[in-house]
Amino acid sequence: MFKEQVTVIKGLLFDLNGTVIDIFTTESDDQLYRVTGNFLDYYGVKIAPCQLKRLFFELNREQRQQSSEEFPEFDVALIFREIIRRFKTRPVSNIKQLADSTSIVFRAAGRYKLECYDGVYDCLRNLKKRFLMGAVSDGQSLWAVPELQSVNLEKFFDPVIVSGDCGYRKPDKRMYQAALDVMQLEANEVIFIGNDMYRDVYGAHCMGMKTVFFKSNQGDHEYRGAEADYIIYNFNELPRAIDFLIANN
Repeated sequence: MFKEQVTVIKGLLFDLNGTVIDIFTTESDDQLYRVTGNFLDYYGVKIAPCQLKRLFFELNREQRQQSSEEFPEFDVALIFREIIRRFKTRPVSNIKQLADSTSIVFRAAGRYKLECYDGVYDCLRNLKKRFLMGAVSDGQSLWAVPELQSVNLEKFFDPVIVSGDCGYRKPDKRMYQAALDVMQLEANEVIFIGNDMYRDVYGAHCMGMKTVFFKSNQGDHEYRGAEADYIIYNFNELPRAIDFLIANN
């Protein structure tokens, strides 16, 4: 008689914003473009705030439309490189460096909140003793990595896969697979924790992972065909959710 093989859960993958980090940013506020335009002016890049705003969204849309990816992601630094190239009134010694710096100023000017959800730090610290932990997040690494460092969570995740570095975003399977490859784990050995039913739960399920849905103040809470294996309403509930999934694996 054959004995059923039990898969051992060895790793956890997390989304970042809306899951472990409570963040609020905007790209629609006119003041954001005034601050960013003023910054560029110090380097001889002359562009009016209203024109900067229009061009930012225009170039963003063009990037995604020209992509061959099913779930395209934009590259904010490339947007600002193009703006600098078009509107510089004197030579810029390092356009890439200025574009990176402008991207950070842009994010900072539009950021109104950045903190951990209650209980996140202690919860991650305890889970790190039991599991390999990584992060798979949509966003720009110029923003995501410093923000992770700002809330003192970077030490908990290896790897950190960010969509802006890939050119595509969740639920593209390659993002999850990149993390699994670094962790040297199979999908059925990992639980994914996220706050978006489509990009996190649906995407991870398609990979063969168990999922925990954190019903936070962000993300899409419903998606047809997506059903989490466990739902939590407070991050402190996560260890209990993981133990339940392990016991019923």
